[in-house]
Amino acid sequence: MSETVVKQEIKDANGNVIATKITTAEAAQQAEAAAPAVTVNEVKKPAEAKKKPRVGITETAFRDAHQSIMATRLRTEDMLPICEAVDEVGYHSIECWGGATFDAAMRFLHEDPWDRLRQLKKRLKKTKTQMLLRGQNLVGYRHYSDETVREFVKRAIGNGVDIVRVFDALNDLRNMSIAAETVKKEGGELQMTISYTVSPVHTLELFAKQAKDMADMGADSICIKDMAGLLSPVSVAALVKAIKKKVNLPVQIHSHYTSGMASMTYMAALEAGADVVDCAISPFAMGTSQPATETMVAALAGGPLDTGLSLEKLLPIAKHYQKLREKYKDLIMGISGVDVNILLYQIPGGMYSNLQSQLKEGGCLDKFNEVLEEVPRVRKEMGYPPLVTPTSQIVGTQAAMNVISGKRWKMIPNEVRQYFRGYYGKTPAPVDPEIQKIVLGDEQPITCRPGEKIPPEIEQAKKEIGVWCTQPEDVLSYILFPQVAKDFLPAKFARENLVDIGEEPQEAPEAYAI
Repeated sequence: MSETVVKQEIKDANGNVIATKITTAEAAQQAEAAAPAVTVNEVKKPAEAKKKPRVGITETAFRDAHQSIMATRLRTEDMLPICEAVDEVGYHSIECWGGATFDAAMRFLHEDPWDRLRQLKKRLKKTKTQMLLRGQNLVGYRHYSDETVREFVKRAIGNGVDIVRVFDALNDLRNMSIAAETVKKEGGELQMTISYTVSPVHTLELFAKQAKDMADMGADSICIKDMAGLLSPVSVAALVKAIKKKVNLPVQIHSHYTSGMASMTYMAALEAGADVVDCAISPFAMGTSQPATETMVAALAGGPLDTGLSLEKLLPIAKHYQKLREKYKDLIMGISGVDVNILLYQIPGGMYSNLQSQLKEGGCLDKFNEVLEEVPRVRKEMGYPPLVTPTSQIVGTQAAMNVISGKRWKMIPNEVRQYFRGYYGKTPAPVDPEIQKIVLGDEQPITCRPGEKIPPEIEQAKKEIGVWCTQPEDVLSYILFPQVAKDFLPAKFARENLVDIGEEPQEAPEAYAI
């Protein structure tokens, strides 16, 4: 006669089955009689010693930190030497591409942003690389064709981006759809983003619904992007809990220290269930940048929110960036302390430092405070857009022109007209009808997804760029920033081919498929 087989389940303190033992009924009875009583506290998980840290940290020193405190001027040659040390830390990810870095690399540093990405990825072998993508805006300041968006995302992931943080300045999900779809198709990790702001129309319910819609679009995680440091501890706790009720996805928090609340906000967010926070190594932290990485690691150490990161491994990185802070001291213009006026003006860190820089170059820095006061008025008239690129530049430029010209809405840039025409997407609230009349006259704005109105661009760009194309990505650089690329690409071609750019080469390089 065969013996009866018995399955014994071993459970942890929470009642979860962690092992199953198969034996006979007789053996089970003998073992139960001989064995001492075991409490649930004595049962250990096999991998308990290697438990994954509860909280992840994304390091922003390669992208948003220097964009916020020194107008995006950090050179690739200053990033590469520290990559090996950074790669050993155990960061959740390294934000190192996208945002304003693409434009600044070509325009001011005369560097190829694509080459920067490849160089960084080559050295960051263990840590995920991350970029910031403005949806249909990509890394530019207008909307591009669906064809261009798909090709750019494909090339970004192909050149080394692991995580693509996709956002839209107006939180118009239609403007994120093509980029999000392509990230998933190309095998990237899709992080969809809520641009946080404060206004009569931006409610907790609205943000939670947007998170649910993002999950339905295939998001792998949700980022709450607090560009201006407006999120308070109380607000972020409520927001994280509301989102977690709607979606079963990791939630990441991005903020700026401008108002002085970011560290407290991070702690409250993590206690409410957030999973990852964006930090900057201390010499590039605080002010208009993010909370300091080392401080956050130390504050969370030893508790249930421990990051698992070592301060000892962060020390050489901090020393490296301290030297860079001294090297670039003439460029660092961001807020050195706390400015509570940000809670009124709602100016993001990057916008603040860039606005300072632009007014200084124009000899109008004495008008800075007046421009800050004008920003909220313009924002209300434009339907309460969150102040993040490109709407931060659009609103900021119009505010500056209103002040400098001495008459409001006398000078109107083309980007502002395009905004009112609907080519940046649906505004969170209706625009002021009187201002719309000034800007558009009797013209009616579009109501469809803006990308549908933009014809394919790549073939025409290939014709215009001509012989200066040395890689497929050059065509995309030209589409994004044609005026900058007209100077940058010939110079790049000359460096790579050792020719005098005074005369065009006789033969075009081999054509690239794109």
